[in-house]
Amino acid sequence: MSYQLQEINRCIDRDVKGFLEECDAQYAEKVSQAADMILNNLPHSPIVLLSGPSGSGKTTTALKIEEELERRGVLSHTISLDNYFKTLNPKTAPRTADGSIDFESPKCLDMDLLTQHFARLSKGETIVVPHFEFARQMRNDQMGTPLRLGKNEVAIFEGIHALNDDCAGRHPAAARLYISARSDVLEGEQLRFKGTWMRLTRRAVRDYNFRGTGVEETLEMWVNVRRGEKLYISPFKHRANYIFDSSLPYEVSVMKNYAKPLLEAVPEENARRSELLDLIQAFDHFLPIDPDLVPPASLIREFIGGGIYEYK
Repeated sequence: MSYQLQEINRCIDRDVKGFLEECDAQYAEKVSQAADMILNNLPHSPIVLLSGPSGSGKTTTALKIEEELERRGVLSHTISLDNYFKTLNPKTAPRTADGSIDFESPKCLDMDLLTQHFARLSKGETIVVPHFEFARQMRNDQMGTPLRLGKNEVAIFEGIHALNDDCAGRHPAAARLYISARSDVLEGEQLRFKGTWMRLTRRAVRDYNFRGTGVEETLEMWVNVRRGEKLYISPFKHRANYIFDSSLPYEVSVMKNYAKPLLEAVPEENARRSELLDLIQAFDHFLPIDPDLVPPASLIREFIGGGIYEYK
């Protein structure tokens, strides 16, 4: 799927608030369709596996699916797969080709524990969801959270490796979702903005605003993130029962207010500066949208702040 630049700018110029409402309504329809799939699968399993690459909006989408399911009488519990990270042993940790620890690898997850938890939840038994402390890079099981699924309850396991065979293959009856910002923006047939640029922009703005990470550091990490996606995430997207495009036609026009100044501030001596120029210049094709006009429930609020959801 792709969007047309002329149509985006025309809608902004004509009725920007109406444009935002229309785009968010289309996104809400995707959430509804995902909920349909989960409910159809509920007789087979109460487990939902939600995967997607960095910057896809997995967390907000999972929360919105929770809301939609609860509106239909099904209670949901979203569980981050990050909590299933193992306390890594440097001697046995997965490594990249250059010998550094491969933090993108699914081997960092405790797959055996996940298998046990999938089975116990499906039987209506209680589990203790672990807690991973990123500050100390270790799992603290004493801070775990008990969970037992009752009738008409589901557990949504959200994370980049949810559809990897090492995870999804251990519970094939689960409902499976894949989420990514997949749409490019074209002007006629000419590419103006890549879907991968949307995800990079989202991550750069979020990391700067909420994680204390400068754009240069995000760019440095992005190379490894993309390597991990190609190895461990994208090859398994066809396992999904429903593929969810989380891109929004209006987001580039909003994000240019945040991302363009951050990217322009990257020093010219940065190794990726020349690559950034195409991205920086791409923003110039889009009419801007005042971020104050973005609804508090918008997916984009996950990255720019001011939204109604809390992110742990």
